[in-house]
Amino acid sequence: MDIRNLVHMANQIGEFFEAMPDRDEALLGISVHLHNFWEPRMRSQLLGYMDTENGKDLKPIVVSAIRAHRGKLLSQ
Repeated sequence: MDIRNLVHMANQIGEFFEAMPDRDEALLGISVHLHNFWEPRMRSQLLGYMDTENGKDLKPIVVSAIRAHRGKLLSQ
């Protein structure tokens, strides 16, 4: 899948969870959503993008969620 589409979708998820008053809960919600609804290949591609581009073009909340819950995103 095109990384621009993945970044766009991840940012949309981030926008939804950004409205939550509890930031830790929002970060967990983002990672749970990515784990439950994205294929492992999509998650792997997003993590690779984080590694190579350092989260460029991702909303800060998405970057924080990935950093805080990376292990969850790696698991099948």
